[in-house]
Amino acid sequence: MSLVLALGGGGTFSAAKRLGALVGAQVDRVDMRNFPDGESLVRVPRCAKTTMLYGSLDHPDEKLVRLLFAAAALRDLGAKRLVLVAPYLCYMRQDMAFHEGEAVSQRIIGRVLAERFDRVITVDPHLHRVAKLSAVFPGIEADTLTAAPLLAEALARDDGPPPLLIGPDAESRQWVDEVARRQGLVTMLAEKIRLGDRDVHIDLPAADRIKGRRVVMVDDVISSGATMIALARILKRAGAASVEVMATHNLSTREAADALRGTGVVRMRFTDSISRGDDVEDAIALAPLLAENLAKEMR
Repeated sequence: MSLVLALGGGGTFSAAKRLGALVGAQVDRVDMRNFPDGESLVRVPRCAKTTMLYGSLDHPDEKLVRLLFAAAALRDLGAKRLVLVAPYLCYMRQDMAFHEGEAVSQRIIGRVLAERFDRVITVDPHLHRVAKLSAVFPGIEADTLTAAPLLAEALARDDGPPPLLIGPDAESRQWVDEVARRQGLVTMLAEKIRLGDRDVHIDLPAADRIKGRRVVMVDDVISSGATMIALARILKRAGAASVEVMATHNLSTREAADALRGTGVVRMRFTDSISRGDDVEDAIALAPLLAENLAKEMR
């Protein structure tokens, strides 16, 4: 039987159990702790011929070290096939050196993981100039899934009028369009100028279409929340009847969530890709999407 090992407890372990139940795999967790000097101790409880390591790589630096230790320990125990299931995959933005001397993190992390895993599966990675995930992970299987069908299904279960979907920038188009296509919804795109990591300027052409509408802002990832906060303020000034947020990955802090609510956002929905210490409204489970893709590992 295949095995799913969770790279953490709490929400990560709960998500791993949901996945294991759907694919018929045993589920356990990797034992991890820090020594007083900050170094990590990692112990895998067991392995199977095919072992899947499950865990998102947000706040990645410590997690990456522990992931590499776990992969090495599993190989030592005799695992023949290692599959990394990382719903959120870190370091995908930096695909080139924008200034002299910068490390190209996407290339580095891709090679490191490709040397240790036979397959990598992720959801809505933040890729720019690289079209396919296989280019990031040379020589191994690499699968990119999208949560757009799950987001569309969540909207379909809502009561009330159909929403107008708005993406905060051109990069969000693929998610906005795919969610809209599945439910026959109308879309708009804002225009974003990034002035810094937490400072953005948003323009919204045809803002007159907003008045009196239920609006859902859609994107792949919420990081600092600055973009959605700026857009929500514009939407409220334009007379939106209500404003909601929907995204695959929520990396933002509790303070960012409070700031979003402070703009008048009435609902926020994300998948369970990121394990949260606080309560998350309407978390959308990725397990069904991942289980469908992992079917071949169960043969």
